Amino acid sequence: MPRAELAIEPVDASARLLGCTLEATTPEGIVAARIVEVEAYRGLDDPASHSYRGRTTRNRVMWGPAGHLYVYFVYGMHFCANVVCLTDGVPGAVLLRAGEITSGVELAQQRRPAARNHHDLARGPARLASALGLAREHNGVDLTDPESAVRLYGSEPVAAEHIRSGPRVGVADAKDAPWRFWLDGSRAVSTYRRHEKRQRRRT
Repeated sequence: MPRAELAIEPVDASARLLGCTLEATTPEGIVAARIVEVEAYRGLDDPASHSYRGRTTRNRVMWGPAGHLYVYFVYGMHFCANVVCLTDGVPGAVLLRAGEITSGVELAQQRRPAARNHHDLARGPARLASALGLAREHNGVDLTDPESAVRLYGSEPVAAEHIRSGPRVGVADAKDAPWRFWLDGSRAVSTYRRHEKRQRRRT
């Protein structure tokens, strides 16, 4: 996929990424997934974004250039993958929330033995990263490079009537921004869960 198509606002990039294919090559083999659900995250004006408080060692990939993969570790147990967008030096990314495995199904099943069915293999950002074999070493790879271990393949833009949107999942700030996008009718789309602040127990 050309870098220029990703050097745009995260919300616009989100709609563009739906229907595209992410393919990862690892020593175990190749797995590819059609992207069916994403979330947009801006930068210094988006309190839900990793880059909201400025550049750090962790989020530096978010600052560009566009077309690179931003992988982060969450809850001490899962990896999640994002496609960097906007222009170089301006932070923004699209979280890949869910996908439909299109090739390498057997390998994806080995990585996700708890999956109840084919649609559950990459339903959710951590499951998607796990099915594709994405980990810390893939942070920063260039998705637009044909020789990259992880590659992004474009598709015809999805018609607006086939795209649905709603609030982002599990974020404490700006949680009502309708920046989650998904393909209508895909069984691989994850379940929406609104973030609720935990009440501190009194003793």
